[in-house]
Amino acid sequence: MQTAQSLISMSGLPRLEARMLLEMVLCKPREWLLAHDTDPLSSEAAAQFLTLAARRRQGAPMAHLVGHREFMGHRLSVSADVLIPRPETELLVEMALQSLEDRAKSPLPSPTTGNGVGCSLLDLGTGSGAVAISVALARPTVRVVATDLSETAIVLAQQNAQQLEARVQFWQGNWYEALPAEGRFDVIVSNPPYIALNDPHLAQGDLRFEPVGALTDGADGLTALRQIIAGASQHLITGGWLWLEHGYEQGEEVAQLLLKAGFNAVQTKQDLAGLPRITGGSL
Repeated sequence: MQTAQSLISMSGLPRLEARMLLEMVLCKPREWLLAHDTDPLSSEAAAQFLTLAARRRQGAPMAHLVGHREFMGHRLSVSADVLIPRPETELLVEMALQSLEDRAKSPLPSPTTGNGVGCSLLDLGTGSGAVAISVALARPTVRVVATDLSETAIVLAQQNAQQLEARVQFWQGNWYEALPAEGRFDVIVSNPPYIALNDPHLAQGDLRFEPVGALTDGADGLTALRQIIAGASQHLITGGWLWLEHGYEQGEEVAQLLLKAGFNAVQTKQDLAGLPRITGGSL
């Protein structure tokens, strides 16, 4: 008869990962696992754990195996149909929140209330809903709208929003085409596919298991960024902000695209690793 202690030892995984898998299989919190690590476990539970451990050793992302990932302090369900939320994308949320705060203080009219209060945000390519939901929870008075081309992604994002009680309106479709004719936004954000097709990272790590269409445009990695920037002027109010996540080598190119499209105050922000990660500007 196997125990939690013996299964962890034979898993071939880092102890933290093995414990996370056992917690899921047993539906028990970590405190219980630590207190009962020598208790005998059922053969069914042991077999399920060893199967998951084998998948992890083969490279399957932990987020897919346990079914969730934490982002901005919120637990989000994830699947192979969406990108796994990553810490660097939290910077996109932070810049969105800062821009919304600046808009709330602005004397320029907001399309929502006619003044600087009660702003609106659009999240393009929402995936699991991580960005849109985080904004909605941090700023409950903001009208948050999110789009995605994938129907399965929209369904998952809606489930996450309901679970976390976040008020987000979801629309399925390609970028701005998903939107009904409902006015303009104070802030637009997006974490679009920006990896070039020939980038070797696509064959490495978690990226091997994530949806290709959410990672690469099948070209130079700038196609979606160009489309979003080109259409932003039709969907942003005067003084509104556009913030885009991109690859660490794309900051200058994205900045130039924004400048050519008529954006002002164009700037690039670095992530926690010190890499250029988010670029934005104001109309």
